[in-house]
Amino acid sequence: MEQKRDTLLWIGLTVASALLAIEPVRWLFTSWRDPSYQSYGAVYCIVLVGLVGLSLKSSPPGGPAIAGRVFVLFLFAALIRLAGQMLAINILSALALSLDVFALATVLRLDRRKLALSPFWMATFFLFALPLGPILQRVAGFPLQMVSADLACQMMSPFFADLICEGVRLRLNGVDVMVDLPCSGASGLLLMVSLWAFLNILYRPRLRVAVLGGVAVIGLSILGNALRISLLAGGLGQGIDTMAPTLHNAIGLVTLMVSAAPVLLVYRPAAKPLSLPSWQIPALPKSLHIPMVAVALVAALAIVNAPKRPLDLSAPVVAARLPMQLLGARATPIALSETEQRYFTAYGGTAQKVQYGPMGLNIVRTTSPLRHLHSPETCLLGMGYSVQFMGTRYDPLPTSVYEATGPDGRVWTVAVSFISDDGQQTPSVGEAVWSWLGGSSRSWQSVQRVTPKSLPEQDRISFENAALAALDL
Repeated sequence: MEQKRDTLLWIGLTVASALLAIEPVRWLFTSWRDPSYQSYGAVYCIVLVGLVGLSLKSSPPGGPAIAGRVFVLFLFAALIRLAGQMLAINILSALALSLDVFALATVLRLDRRKLALSPFWMATFFLFALPLGPILQRVAGFPLQMVSADLACQMMSPFFADLICEGVRLRLNGVDVMVDLPCSGASGLLLMVSLWAFLNILYRPRLRVAVLGGVAVIGLSILGNALRISLLAGGLGQGIDTMAPTLHNAIGLVTLMVSAAPVLLVYRPAAKPLSLPSWQIPALPKSLHIPMVAVALVAALAIVNAPKRPLDLSAPVVAARLPMQLLGARATPIALSETEQRYFTAYGGTAQKVQYGPMGLNIVRTTSPLRHLHSPETCLLGMGYSVQFMGTRYDPLPTSVYEATGPDGRVWTVAVSFISDDGQQTPSVGEAVWSWLGGSSRSWQSVQRVTPKSLPEQDRISFENAALAALDL
């Protein structure tokens, strides 16, 4: 049996853990409220809270308490929190909260009740409360695009003889279909993997079985996304507007259900709870309990106030030389917000905003695209705009096009291209980040052109051509 701990010791550790959790919890709540994170993390937390309530209500716990693990978990959480603080990566600090979930489920002995739940898989499920979607798109979006496009090409080839596949571009009956970043399947993949984690909470399978199930779930998700792309592209090739919101969403929902059905119907692993060690803490003299509490509190305060030393700072970059006028309209510099100024001061890179009459040009330059580059919707959603992705075009540059409606009802067309110093051009921030992670194309810039939607098409084209020519692009 575990030795009894002094109440003061555990109160001290609880307070220290709370100090470590304050900032990550605040950031997590912000990610749920801020539209720019595109997060539904609160839903996952509500599901977890509901499961805890049902388990607590089902029966009293059986077996001995195993709270001895909590101290070791506190140490691991403290180290993760320290890394997140020093590297200035909010989501890394928030990862430590999953250990708090594990510790809480362990102390409540949820795995020893009539409705038994796995603390390990509860902690895993909690990870989906973090804003993983945008991160997955930026880090793994491009390879997911490539895999999905290749599978969709193989699915469609037997039915369309004139199909031409070029990387993430599919050409069918004269229609050019781009498997762009929103079509990477990152959102569907996260939903499928979260379903797998939820089932593991209930079934508590052995780890090997769970891992094999996870691999199968990922495969089903990728195949389902390829099927979705095949239906969308095939419809466009046959003259059906599958990009219309209602039909587009219906196809996505049906293919997601097709992917999830085998998981719900077949995945029934036998319970084999993870056998984690019950770490023992050597008995301490009572005289050391108060010093131990003091050490834990001082360590927690030191961690939350540790200086930031991020590794992904941008090297010094030269700001773009923006034209003084375009198409007769003089340049009017737009001041960066206080948040933008502070951000680029702390992490390097440059950002410039210039207005030419009703048209705008925004340039960001950096050698750390994972830190600084993002799609326009990230900022626009945070500013209260509603944003719709309109597709990709390749003239005059590979460009992603968005339609943004402001709080005042004005509608804008936002076109963005990502260009490296060695000449690589892409409409996808995911491809830019992937190239950077692979060690090539170290310096990148995003070139964003903003025009009123009411602007005649020829005038928009003239503005974009003039802006790109002035930037020597």
